[in-house]
Amino acid sequence: MLAQCPAGQMDLTVEIETDNYGFEGYWQLVPEGNSCGVGTLWAGGNILEVGCSGAGEKDATSGNGYANDVTVVESVGCIDYGFYDLIYVDDWGDGGFSFHVELDGYDMYHFVGADMGNTFAFEVTPPLNYDASVTSISTKVYNYVGDITIEGSAFNFGADTINSLEVIYSVDGGADVVSTLTGLNMAPFSSAAFAHPIPWNAVANGIYSIKLSTGKVNDNDDLNVLNDFTIKDLHIGDPIPNVISEYLTFVEGFEVIGDASDDIDLPTDLDFHPVLSDYQVWIVNKGTEALGGSTVTFYNAGTPAQTSEWKQDGNAWHFMSLPTGIAFSENTNFATSPGIKDANHAGGTFTGPTLWSSDMDIYAEPSGGNGSHLDMLHQSPFSMGIAAWRDNAFFVFCDFHGFVHMYDFQADHGPGNHDHSDGRVWEYYDFDIGMISKDLPSHLVFDKASNYLYTVDAAKGRIIRMNPESGEVTGTFPHPNEPLAEANIIENTDWVEIVSSGLIEPVGIDVIDNFMLVSDHATGEIIIYDITSVPAVELNRIQTERTGLMGIKIGPDGLIWFVDQDLDELVRITLTDVVAINETSLENSINVYPNPSNGVFVLSCDNSLQHSVLEISILNQLGQIVYANKIDGPALEQFDISMLAAGTYTLNLTTVDNTISKQLIILK
Repeated sequence: MLAQCPAGQMDLTVEIETDNYGFEGYWQLVPEGNSCGVGTLWAGGNILEVGCSGAGEKDATSGNGYANDVTVVESVGCIDYGFYDLIYVDDWGDGGFSFHVELDGYDMYHFVGADMGNTFAFEVTPPLNYDASVTSISTKVYNYVGDITIEGSAFNFGADTINSLEVIYSVDGGADVVSTLTGLNMAPFSSAAFAHPIPWNAVANGIYSIKLSTGKVNDNDDLNVLNDFTIKDLHIGDPIPNVISEYLTFVEGFEVIGDASDDIDLPTDLDFHPVLSDYQVWIVNKGTEALGGSTVTFYNAGTPAQTSEWKQDGNAWHFMSLPTGIAFSENTNFATSPGIKDANHAGGTFTGPTLWSSDMDIYAEPSGGNGSHLDMLHQSPFSMGIAAWRDNAFFVFCDFHGFVHMYDFQADHGPGNHDHSDGRVWEYYDFDIGMISKDLPSHLVFDKASNYLYTVDAAKGRIIRMNPESGEVTGTFPHPNEPLAEANIIENTDWVEIVSSGLIEPVGIDVIDNFMLVSDHATGEIIIYDITSVPAVELNRIQTERTGLMGIKIGPDGLIWFVDQDLDELVRITLTDVVAINETSLENSINVYPNPSNGVFVLSCDNSLQHSVLEISILNQLGQIVYANKIDGPALEQFDISMLAAGTYTLNLTTVDNTISKQLIILK
């Protein structure tokens, strides 16, 4: 219940959320600019063992101060208008407390403690009636030419509930694009996501500065224009070219981009940084359980200007323990999946994905806290693969529970801290998955164009396709390792087994448009599928002749890239100008094109087959003859088998002296 404060004062309440070590924290309230202990107005936490001078002493004991993982409400009471400091001290030096400052019931200030401690300044003053702000622009950084929706998040700093709000954007300082959002219900000191109703039409590649602002609030002028807007650069660039069909026609080549001399050591996966200006590809090395994994970053990869950089976080033994996968979000953060049961190496199940910054001034640099990681959650022992979804949300292959998990770290806790309370984890119950062994990752990929998640289920030698936004919450699962904002069980999703045979040890996976690629560690093959139908149609197998084939990725150049764990190599599969269907002797005298096609092919014979009779037979995958004919060479002969289903067929060509077989691919 709020105090009845006299004029010039407000009722102050501080809500404190502790971490796993509540006894380590201490805080106090003082007038602005005062040192800890000078003019103290209120104090809480471990006063006896920490106090003002206890930062980093590491001598606090359980049972003193606050309990672990609790919310404590301290009612300070009526306090004069003015400026104050909330001083936080942490005994261990790794932060962990968070604070909500409420004034007259308004949840006006949020602070998160870090490292040895912090001083948080705030003002005690009544809120204005109309005060809205754009706090972020959530439109993804990297986009293609065309209509782009400008999205953001607004915050109500005012005392009145917002029912209508004017939102405005401009591009590179140009004309304002104004629209009014109606039907809102934004309570004081709450936020809401929104999309500007009028899209921006980006007509050319480049980098553009977007300014997104609020205007009138409930048809009234905003009374504080200083906090109305925010600015963000958007990059408009060309999409990845789809050249996968050329791997069905032309002979491939293998170009080693990096090797052990670049510090590649037991690589498991790779991904491309979303900023393409310096063509970064990141390799994640498995490492050892004692030391943890590491990364190698290639700049200007595959060009004469290529350089590489090896880095390892100071606490990689925990946060990057035996990593199985790496995935970049479009916000330039990346996440890794630890292929271990317990990241503490103590026999437990405290393991899950880790979020990192790709900023080299942050990643693997000392932070004063617990490594340089931005966040980590711990519900997925044996995380055998990871895929980016959006912002700080990722999908993880959890072998320990046998399900796909979704992790949304939401706001990261900053380098080296450990606030997990806003984390969201979903567990998809509709199908079970498993690994073959802890040495073979099971990767995933999210296809933004179709909104499907593709998962390698190595134990069953299959590929699962699922719409992660389908289904419904049917319950919650226990999460003793940490407090979470959500721990939801998801069932009744739209999912299908898209490949059920032909795979022995599937590991890597990637998708572009109508093609899916899967790497098979057992055979050293990369299999190309047509995914326009279910089940997917196998189109081709690229034989890499490697025993260490792991993660694969379609690069910004459209070519296939992979890592080889046995040879410690990063490899790009190039395309030659040699048509694969032309081989030797009789093969060199005959050509079939286009291949793949929609079912209409042209057979051409050169002069060496003059007056020869060719018998043509086409067989399906069951070995059944579905087409037969004879022609006299030399000739150009068109034959039409478009009535057949999409798929791979065998073309047998027979002369009196020889028979050859060629693969025909029908795409529809």
